[in-house]
Amino acid sequence: MKRIATSLIVATLALAAAPLLFPAPAHAESLRMKVKQEQRMNLPKRGMTMDQVKREYGAPLKVLATRGGSSKRQPPIHRWEYSKYVVYFEYSHVIHAVLRTPGPQAL
Repeated sequence: MKRIATSLIVATLALAAAPLLFPAPAHAESLRMKVKQEQRMNLPKRGMTMDQVKREYGAPLKVLATRGGSSKRQPPIHRWEYSKYVVYFEYSHVIHAVLRTPGPQAL
């Protein structure tokens, strides 16, 4: 009897942990859709300077605190928030621009 109870507990725990161990295909698909949407949008391109971004896209809504910059291996990363996307700069050049996604509080 004790062996059956132990087996049931182990099986229950394994079933409960399965979603954590195996990523959902829906998440991967939503990520692919986001990347395709970014590619269709007119976002700042890699290599643009801060001045070029300001001229072409206007001033950011918010300039976030700079991260890194303590060594050559950790260059300063600047982040500018616009209404629909965030632009990341290394020193003064764009390294990436990504669409803003709603946080968990939006759910």
